[in-house]
Amino acid sequence: MNEYEVFIEDINSCGGEQYAKKELIEVEADSPESYVNANGRFPIIDISENANGDTVITTGDGKGNFLRYTFTE
Repeated sequence: MNEYEVFIEDINSCGGEQYAKKELIEVEADSPESYVNANGRFPIIDISENANGDTVITTGDGKGNFLRYTFTE
């Protein structure tokens, strides 16, 4: 198990990114993908890496609602 700080952005279709609800949590997981698969509300759309080397996972419902998870070890 690895420990991660996870920054979660809840982006809805009405407000967009500027009105996203933001939360910072600490989790233990085998991998970022396994955490999102077990705890996420929506299916995974994209997995990428940001400029800092953090794993960024974007999930969505196909109707304009997204959750973006940024995992930092």
